Amino acid sequence: MSVRIRLTRAGRKKVPHYRIVVMDSRKRRDGAYLDQLGTYHPRQQPAQLTIDETKALKWLMAGAQPSDTVHSLLSGQGILLQFDLMKRNAAPEVVAESVAKLKSARAERDARRAHARTSKRKAKAAAAETPSETTQSA
Repeated sequence: MSVRIRLTRAGRKKVPHYRIVVMDSRKRRDGAYLDQLGTYHPRQQPAQLTIDETKALKWLMAGAQPSDTVHSLLSGQGILLQFDLMKRNAAPEVVAESVAKLKSARAERDARRAHARTSKRKAKAAAAETPSETTQSA
C-alpha cells in the first residue's frame, strides 16, 4: 500500500480550507484517511498552517510520501529539514539548532517582505495624494 500525505478539501463553496491527512494513494481526495496531521487555511492573511510535527515525522519515517503542495508546506515549517537530519543520524542538538536557524531566517525574511509591502503602500498613497493636491491649488 502506497501511503501519501496530502490535502483534503473542506469548507464551503469558494472558501476552502484543507486538512493535512495521511491516506492510501488510491483513495479519492476526500475519502477515508488514516490520520490527520493538521490544517491549512490559505484564504486567511497570512495563510494559517498548523501541523503536528511528531505525527508528521512519524509518518515520514514510516515511508509516507508527501504531495507537492504538502512537501512545500512541510519544508516551510522546517519539518523536512528535521526529517532529513534525523534520517542521517544527526545529534538531536544539531537538529534543534538547524531548525531554529531556519525558522529565524524565515522570520527575518518575512519581516523584510512585510516592511517592503508597507513601504510600497505608503509610497502609492503619497503618490496618489500629490496629484490631487496640485489640481485643488490650481
